[in-house]
Amino acid sequence: MNLSDSREINADVATVWAALLDPEVLKACVPGCQEMAGSPEEGFEATVVQKVGPVKATFKGAVQMTDVVAPTSMTISGEGKGGAAGFAKGGADVRLEAQGDMTVLHYDVEAKVGGKLAQLGSRIIDGFAKKMADQFFNNFQDAVGAPTADEEDAVAGGNDDTKKKGWFKRLVS
Repeated sequence: MNLSDSREINADVATVWAALLDPEVLKACVPGCQEMAGSPEEGFEATVVQKVGPVKATFKGAVQMTDVVAPTSMTISGEGKGGAAGFAKGGADVRLEAQGDMTVLHYDVEAKVGGKLAQLGSRIIDGFAKKMADQFFNNFQDAVGAPTADEEDAVAGGNDDTKKKGWFKRLVS
């Protein structure tokens, strides 16, 4: 399964780059992530619980960051084993592009599965992989980007949903 897309993040390139290397941000953004530890240099260890169709599995795996060209691009690759459910592995080429005060995050994702998961069929797996990538990058966009003027107005009006937007940027400011 291959997927390419981009997201506009309301933060500068340095802030987005720092967030991509932060295990706490990654843990908060990966759907179903229970644990995330490590460093960009040594790699990260993660535990993720997911349900794909009728199969629910706990994946334990490692994530490595290679071809790092700070602060503009990197390759993120990982592999997780889900016991009897099988395995998942894949990677993403990530590229950051400054656009005024904002950053455009471009990504190309490739994912493969094996074991019971592979028996579910490519339509289910491809749909699940797209959903996971969308959730991760939506979560990342919300965590890192500063609220827009409309979101600031909503916070002032008491909308609790937008209060969490941009929490990483507030931490590093």
